[in-house]
Amino acid sequence: MKKQSVTLSIEGMTCAHCAQSIEQLLRRKKGILDVSVDFAAGTCHCSFDASQTNEQDIIDSINQTQQYKAKQANPPRTEEKSSGPFVSSSAGSYDLIIIGGGSAAFSAAITAESLGLKTLMVNAGLDIGGTCVNVGCVPSKYFIRAAEAAHRARHAHFPGIRPQGAHIDYTQLLQTKRQLVATLRQQKYIDVVKDFKHLTILQGYAKFRDSHHIEVNGQVFRAVKFLIATGATTHIPNMEGLKDIDYLTHSSLFELEALPSGLTIMGAGYIGCELAMAYNRLGVKVRIIEFTDRVLRHQTPDVSQVIEAQMRKEGIELLPNHRVVKFEKKGEQTIIHCRRPDGSTIQLTETGSVLVATGTQPNTSGMGLETIGLQLSDSGHVVVNERMETNLPHIYAAGDVVNTPAYVYTAAYEGKIAVENAFTAANKQFDYSALPWVIFTSPQVAGTGLDEAQAAARGIPHEVSKIELRDVPRSIVAQDTTGFIKLIRHSKTHRLLGARIVAPEGGELVQALSMAIQYGIDVQALAENLYPYLTLSEGIKLAALAFNKDVSKLSCCAS
Repeated sequence: MKKQSVTLSIEGMTCAHCAQSIEQLLRRKKGILDVSVDFAAGTCHCSFDASQTNEQDIIDSINQTQQYKAKQANPPRTEEKSSGPFVSSSAGSYDLIIIGGGSAAFSAAITAESLGLKTLMVNAGLDIGGTCVNVGCVPSKYFIRAAEAAHRARHAHFPGIRPQGAHIDYTQLLQTKRQLVATLRQQKYIDVVKDFKHLTILQGYAKFRDSHHIEVNGQVFRAVKFLIATGATTHIPNMEGLKDIDYLTHSSLFELEALPSGLTIMGAGYIGCELAMAYNRLGVKVRIIEFTDRVLRHQTPDVSQVIEAQMRKEGIELLPNHRVVKFEKKGEQTIIHCRRPDGSTIQLTETGSVLVATGTQPNTSGMGLETIGLQLSDSGHVVVNERMETNLPHIYAAGDVVNTPAYVYTAAYEGKIAVENAFTAANKQFDYSALPWVIFTSPQVAGTGLDEAQAAARGIPHEVSKIELRDVPRSIVAQDTTGFIKLIRHSKTHRLLGARIVAPEGGELVQALSMAIQYGIDVQALAENLYPYLTLSEGIKLAALAFNKDVSKLSCCAS
């Protein structure tokens, strides 16, 4: 026997199962003594009896599969040159490296585990779980619900009910919030992956050394594929004096040991509006400064009007068309210099805190993305297509770091399809045409699909039906008629194009309307369906009927 060995490079492998398939193929071949295929490295090391087979015969056997292409590998090197210092060839090798530790990252890790991929997750900044569980969805909705309870203890819609008020123990609220965050972080993230056999989690900041290597804490790691899921943080505007006033973001707001005496919020987007209503109801004097003409400026004006009216009714000070030009600290007070709509200036005094809620920016700096040629948008987001692919074929991105709708559920969905597309032939694409969403103000704002302004901008022929809650029996009986339900349908096909809901617990209605859009249900079908009487969902039926009828003249349960 004349024993020889060869190392081949193999293209076309998409997962660890590919490596196993090639090993099984070669082991069935006469003369093969041993074979080891490394999916992460893209190589095959094979020893064989040269009296029975040869190197070219082995290569041909692999190439006959059509899926894989083999050729002789370049002579191995002990080190390779990157854009920075030398990278050791002994770097840890993985099928997939996930950079980030939030919902997109964990969804990707779960999917990778199901595919048997050797995976490294590198997380830094926020604790495991990312924005949602630590400083976003969980703590914000906790305080919003707590504030609603306090508000109901002080206010009633019924003449015969006289509320006695609420005593707010903020220390207890804060302690419970921290326990809730810790519990959900453990149960929904850490415990989910603790028994994974193929996942390693590493704390530290990742930086690309070249397109296939990252450095973390002085160690170098290699992967066949990467997923960037680093999320986003609050955008801090470049304003004179802002860095000198110890401002808050939503992250630091939720960690205050005591409620501030006052809160000036910069920005009237969904974060600013949600927090304004919550902290106002917790007893904080709240002011909002917005540089455009209204709150929730990305919604149609009728949505903004309802929310603005409720805010003013509850005592929140709104300053639309005001632009902050300077912050100044004077003792315990913050002086806020603003330019008013007429061009004059005004000085506002805040004895409490300033909250910056002026949008978010993606976490893409300091990662060495510019050195590997990864394409970013003008806003700094990683540019991806519908498959979550970047301009580099082995690097994917998902979640708030890309310019897609920034929700925890979209991030998780994107992380899943990114891994499936990277390592299987799934070819999945995101489609957010029927995406449901909710803003947790009071009343809530919920939507799916297109509003009338968006339909008009796309040149889609459309019709609008809108009913006020004063025409919905459930709202009438509950003595809470602030808001509306609005449907937008295609003028010719009558299929539902979109919906906007402003109502107490309006978010509970939007999923059904999202599915109606997704499955092409026309408005007539919505009108003919049966709805339980004295539920808010009956408002969907009434809004569908209102395309052709005056619902204020219908009897109860009429159609």
